[in-house]
Amino acid sequence: MSDQSHPLPHGSRDAHGSHDARGGDRAGEDGAGEGGEDRAWEGGEDGAGKAGGGGAGGAAAGWWRRFRGSPFLPATVLTLLIAAAAGLFAGSYTYAMADPTPHRIPVAVVGAEAAAARGERADAFADAMSEDLRSSLELRRYPDDAAAQDALESQKVFAVLHVPADPGRERLDLDVSSASGASVAELLTQAARTVGEETGLRVAVRDAKPLDPGDPRGLALFYVTLAAVVTGFIGAIQMSVHAKDLKPFERIAFTAAYSLLGGFAVTAAVDWLLNAVDFPFVHSWMILALTMFTSGMVFTMFQALIGRWAMLPTWGLMVLIGNPSSGGAVSWPLLPSPLGVVGRWLPPGASVNAQHTAVYFPGHLHPQPYLVLAAWAVASSAVFWIWRHRHPGGRNGGS
Repeated sequence: MSDQSHPLPHGSRDAHGSHDARGGDRAGEDGAGEGGEDRAWEGGEDGAGKAGGGGAGGAAAGWWRRFRGSPFLPATVLTLLIAAAAGLFAGSYTYAMADPTPHRIPVAVVGAEAAAARGERADAFADAMSEDLRSSLELRRYPDDAAAQDALESQKVFAVLHVPADPGRERLDLDVSSASGASVAELLTQAARTVGEETGLRVAVRDAKPLDPGDPRGLALFYVTLAAVVTGFIGAIQMSVHAKDLKPFERIAFTAAYSLLGGFAVTAAVDWLLNAVDFPFVHSWMILALTMFTSGMVFTMFQALIGRWAMLPTWGLMVLIGNPSSGGAVSWPLLPSPLGVVGRWLPPGASVNAQHTAVYFPGHLHPQPYLVLAAWAVASSAVFWIWRHRHPGGRNGGS
């Protein structure tokens, strides 16, 4: 026998190889199918669990992240703030000015101490006027006309009641001062005439300190102060937007510059152009310039402290509270008590007070309004300087 190998036909080997390959493929497909089904089932269970447990919360969180990063969030906040500011603006002015009610009005009395009967007459007349005014007159007795007129010029009293020395003379003289407060003078005049008609007592009313003919209602000083306050902080806002590369010292310097020019423009327009008020020009100009500078630095201070929301406290302090309580449109004795007290210590009220005294009572200037304005200007500038590293602009290479 011969030991020879008999090779398999070539086709047979191919058939067996392809059969094995197909078997391997099927096994792979089965294994992949089983593993895929297992993984899909497990994934389905996990997804269902997550969807059931926190799907709504996740969607809400995603929506809030998108909304917070969009321009719609600040737009929505500003919409709500502007609406609230409009209501507060109207409400603050209406609360202060719509129905002015007198509280305690100081009135000088001359001649009442000469005889008890005449003193009783003055007290009875004052009581009747207080009842008519729904308030109380605070009577302050002075020995003579000179002392009473000095009190009127010093704005310690709003009127002077002259009691006649002759007991047979049935007439009282009441000197009011429109320059001290047009609204107070008007109320006192009306009440005196009403009480005189009711009691049969003749009352002669005279305006001892009238307003300028171009400003018969006494509102011009309020308006010039309002202009200085509003343009002061608007100027600071524009500086922060259009000149934001200014260094802190330059920012203060340019605020002072536009305040000086703006104060001059306001004084010239009201005095020279309109001839409404005869200003002591330089004096009134400096008051308005200091007011405008103070208002601008108040905004700049808040901007360094709280950034882009600086307009909110500035508007609240200077416009919502400061202007209605300034005593310019409605005199302090007629304002609600809290406003009458607070207004004297805020920049608008101090400015009106200083301007009012400079125009109508130049011989009796008081330091208080100037000190208030200076204190606000220095304090706001100091706070801005201390926090100048938070200044939104500036250039490299200096503070």
